[in-house]
Amino acid sequence: MGLLLLLQVLLAAIVARAPAAQAWGKEGHYMTCKIADGFLTSEASAAVKDLLPSWANGELAEVCAWADRQRFRYRWSSPLHFADTPGDCNFSYARDCHDTKGNKDVCVVGAINNYTAALEDPSSPYDPTESLMFLAHFVGDVHQPLHCGHVDDLGGNTIKLRWYRRKSNLHHVWDSDVITQAMKDFFNRDQDTMIEAIQRNITDDWSSEEKQWEACGSRTKITCAEKYAKESALLACDAYEGVEQGDTLGDDYYFRALPVVEKRIAQGGVRLAVILNQIFSGKNSRLQSI
Repeated sequence: MGLLLLLQVLLAAIVARAPAAQAWGKEGHYMTCKIADGFLTSEASAAVKDLLPSWANGELAEVCAWADRQRFRYRWSSPLHFADTPGDCNFSYARDCHDTKGNKDVCVVGAINNYTAALEDPSSPYDPTESLMFLAHFVGDVHQPLHCGHVDDLGGNTIKLRWYRRKSNLHHVWDSDVITQAMKDFFNRDQDTMIEAIQRNITDDWSSEEKQWEACGSRTKITCAEKYAKESALLACDAYEGVEQGDTLGDDYYFRALPVVEKRIAQGGVRLAVILNQIFSGKNSRLQSI
């Protein structure tokens, strides 16, 4: 529980770096949480609904982009959205989980662990509704590969390019451009249809993988978030491959990125449900181990 004290330090910190782009766009976060909702136990679902603010109308997905809207209100939260690396295709918690001032545990992995611990502890001083909304958002963030991108280009934010004919940057391509393009090309611009397609992939094409998504190799850690960041750091290297400042990205890049985006949204949803089920279903064991 000592990591929870970190948030008190962050309240006084001046954030030196806030990425220009948000995490997955609001669509990606909504999809992640909608998928998670389908994997919640009845106990966890009821507990989540009890914590949701009234404006969410009982829908977890409605709050999952909330943390992006709070960056100016809670300036200390900006570095909790990402965990950038030196570009070696690997995330190391000891090396990479810190803010620009060197404060340790200040990254998306530390945030997931902290808010999980806060929700597990009935005596926590932190508002449980906000803890839930931050947790749901950050689990989505850690699955977006460019949120574990390269520190020298701010996770792709400074790589300016064109997405087809429109100005963008590499980070935004992965946050939003691929998703909005897919919704237009394959799903009649309908978010629910894209969610249903990803859900079918989980039960069909990815059914043999889904249990492995839930598992991690340690019984001692609060969550498996470090594993998720390592996956994203590796995928980020693929996302950077062949991309230069001023490039125009089109079909070749789009069809390379789309399957990765869809699977990461699916994994984020399944794993968010695992964390919430562990918190709210009355189980004392940590996440599954292999």
